[in-house]
Amino acid sequence: MPNIPAAAPTAICFDLDDTLIDDNAASSTGLRAVMDRLGHPDFAAARTLWDVQTEISFGAYLRGGLSLEQQRRQRIRALAVQAGHADIADQHCDELYRLYLDAHRSGWQVFPDTFPALNALASAGYRLAVVTNGVEALQHAKMQALELTPYFHTVVCADSVGAGKPDPRIFEAAAQRLGVDPRACWHVGDQIQSDGVGAVAARMSPVMIDRQGRQRLEGVTTISGLDELLQLVGLPSTAATGAL
Repeated sequence: MPNIPAAAPTAICFDLDDTLIDDNAASSTGLRAVMDRLGHPDFAAARTLWDVQTEISFGAYLRGGLSLEQQRRQRIRALAVQAGHADIADQHCDELYRLYLDAHRSGWQVFPDTFPALNALASAGYRLAVVTNGVEALQHAKMQALELTPYFHTVVCADSVGAGKPDPRIFEAAAQRLGVDPRACWHVGDQIQSDGVGAVAARMSPVMIDRQGRQRLEGVTTISGLDELLQLVGLPSTAATGAL
């Protein structure tokens, strides 16, 4: 496999959403619920707008420019305007976002390769962490509901440490909690800027997971699923052994 990191890890950090958990599917469920309430007819247009507005508004929240509630309202308002509702009150935005969260929660699910990979890594003695920009209360709720929590020595969230990916401080906090040097960590994630650039800045080795086969970047370790991560660290493939 090309571009294998030079040093084997003693610890592995994971992004959560769209790395271990299929957040795209859950957010689509939430988005459709809000679209139905707004009378929005075009899912493709709504999905594109939601993704762009989330990157803008949530990014502003991570930088301290917006509160959590303000960035949520911005995202809902953008969708409402696209659906033809030019003026929507804060209270209505908050109600619609609660609807989104409730529907999103109903769609929580891990990827099929998540538990086999975590079981194999834990059995092999790797120290594991989650490093996420997601809101701490929501991320812990997801992990507990999906029975992911026992696999991880620590969960590091941007709002609890005061720095979000790609800021190296969030990765350094994870390494400190794991009790290892950042150079002994790999970080697995799906976003080249947040996960890849951030890990490099913190002196971790990035492993990008590209489940959709969108693009493999030259010189960057890229995998299509977590079974390939096991191969990178020299563990047996769960696919080959028939693990479910």
